[in-house]
Amino acid sequence: MSDMLFFDAFAKGKKEAKALKNSKDCVIYTRVSSQQQADNLSLATQLKACTLYAEKMGYNIASTFGGTYESAETDERKQFTAMISFVKRYRGKISYILVYSLERFSRNDNSIWLTNELRKLGIEIVSVTQPIDTSNASGQMQQKMLFLFGEFDNQLRRQKCMAGIREMLLRGDWPTKPPLGYDIIRQHGKRKIVANAKGRLIRQAFEWKAYDNLSTESVRAKLAEKGFKVGKQHMSNILRNPFYCGLMAHNMLEGKVVEGNHERLISREVFLKVNGLLKENHQGYTVKEENANIPLKRFLICDHCGKPLRGYIVQKKNLHYYKCCTKACNNNKSAKVLNSLFERILDTFKIDKATDVIDLIKQQTVAVFNQLTAGKQDDYQHLQQQHREIVIKINRLEERYIEEEVGGELYHKYHQRYNDERKEIEEKLMTLSRQVSNLDDSIGFVIKFALELPLKWVYADYNTKQRIQFLLFPQGIRYSKKTDESRTSRINLLFLYIAYFQQITTKKKRGIPELGLNFASFSTLVAGIGLEPMSASWRI
Repeated sequence: MSDMLFFDAFAKGKKEAKALKNSKDCVIYTRVSSQQQADNLSLATQLKACTLYAEKMGYNIASTFGGTYESAETDERKQFTAMISFVKRYRGKISYILVYSLERFSRNDNSIWLTNELRKLGIEIVSVTQPIDTSNASGQMQQKMLFLFGEFDNQLRRQKCMAGIREMLLRGDWPTKPPLGYDIIRQHGKRKIVANAKGRLIRQAFEWKAYDNLSTESVRAKLAEKGFKVGKQHMSNILRNPFYCGLMAHNMLEGKVVEGNHERLISREVFLKVNGLLKENHQGYTVKEENANIPLKRFLICDHCGKPLRGYIVQKKNLHYYKCCTKACNNNKSAKVLNSLFERILDTFKIDKATDVIDLIKQQTVAVFNQLTAGKQDDYQHLQQQHREIVIKINRLEERYIEEEVGGELYHKYHQRYNDERKEIEEKLMTLSRQVSNLDDSIGFVIKFALELPLKWVYADYNTKQRIQFLLFPQGIRYSKKTDESRTSRINLLFLYIAYFQQITTKKKRGIPELGLNFASFSTLVAGIGLEPMSASWRI
């Protein structure tokens, strides 16, 4: 025994794999790209050439695959996949895959990788019309180059084809099979897309949806009665397809919608009306945008997920409800119950007509407003000083221009700049001035409004109710069905004072229980006679 055998354990690198025994067995793969090619003699020509080559080389044909049309853009082809599985299963027995030309095998960038993988199994791709010796590096490079040229040619064809399809769409011609309800016919040598019998039924479906306000399921049922069965998802797709109103939407149009040359089944008005209705839920209830019976929709907020509650009516029972659209929340409640709750909340802000109470509210409101706007008074004085300075600059610039100390170019440049600054300062001054001058009017309006607040809300229309709600509670009211509790994070300052002084004058220490506010916490929200700071946890 040689001493070197003891050192084999310390050797590096992989041992050279034993070459698989070269058998004489092969498979034949034939393919065309389209049905038209399959109908002519192309497949027969490929099979004959491959068979003659196998006989010439003395190969045994183990099996034949293909014989149909499959696109070479992807390797997910039934016959192609079956052929690859076959040769892998009989590795060591199958040595060659015969094709008419390499482009018949594959025309994508995966072909080189797949060829290398098959070569590791001892299987070579042999093109009978492109004889290449792949047993050496030079031949393998030639084969790879042919694969690359095939892929490049494929991309060029696809690019030209896509450009042609896009131009066809822009002309208003649909390039492929039209949607359900249409046929392609030839008229005077020209291709036309016209409606068929199913198309006329689809027209009726749109009309039922638009004018009879039927649900999608009801439309499907009526179509089924006429012998036209459509799946639920397919029915929804039909009703949302603008093709039926004469317009075309296609991925090649890159987000555009163009006028089509095909026959139009319905008007655009009907299509838009139908799709407006589709945004509503027809599972036993309908939605109306402005409904005075559900004024709290989008004002009430789900306390679980933070989304606004929607309003709807159950048609069979003629009952209104508020509901959170988040499925997991199950936060729905009778509109009658929540409307009554909001009325009780409004009673808290209603004031009596007693003159002494009204005067007290006015005095306290003015005092707190002055405290809160103390910084704005300083801002107002600072802006007045800036205004005086900019006016001086403008006057000085005009004097220097008249005395020809500055040229016209500099004058116009700085005159425009100074005037812009002056206008900006004047706008800020006007805003601050308006806030101060409108204080008495604002307080008077709120007090007058609060005298009959609940009644004003009850008898108002939908839009007025919404304005009242957000006037008092700018961020809405959160509601939880699980705990049956309501709360809010912000109350209008003036109305808050009204509620607070109502508590004091009536000596009721209940606060606003509907919002979870007792008297102790409620009193900290409003600065007292000593003008104590407000609670930081509430935004008023």
